[in-house]
Amino acid sequence: MQGPKVGSIGEYIREQRQRAKISLRQLAEQAGVSNPYLSQVERGLRKPSAEILQQIAKGLRISAEVLYVQAGILEDREADTDVQTAIRADLTLSERQKQVLLDIYDSFRKENAANIGPDHEALSEREDLEP
Repeated sequence: MQGPKVGSIGEYIREQRQRAKISLRQLAEQAGVSNPYLSQVERGLRKPSAEILQQIAKGLRISAEVLYVQAGILEDREADTDVQTAIRADLTLSERQKQVLLDIYDSFRKENAANIGPDHEALSEREDLEP
């Protein structure tokens, strides 16, 4: 599998910044990096470290994990469910609120997966879970 090119992370950051209607200068300030440095990242001339990506993600109010995947630092995980996508896309939630909701949702899914017996009895069919 071929990793993303250096420019692709910069293009992604630019797209996210434009979607959020944040100027390059504003994002640089929020991320704690210089304006010229962020411009070079967006143009694919520089490859930011994981720490810088985390700061940029915070400034964009998106998950740092998404930027890590785009940069090739993390491998892409299984596709999000509609619920996870909706939580991540909700602009009214803070990054912390999104993470808490995603953690709770993930714990429910893991709990339910563990409760499916060897004969694949669905949870909704169990006696202790009335509709």
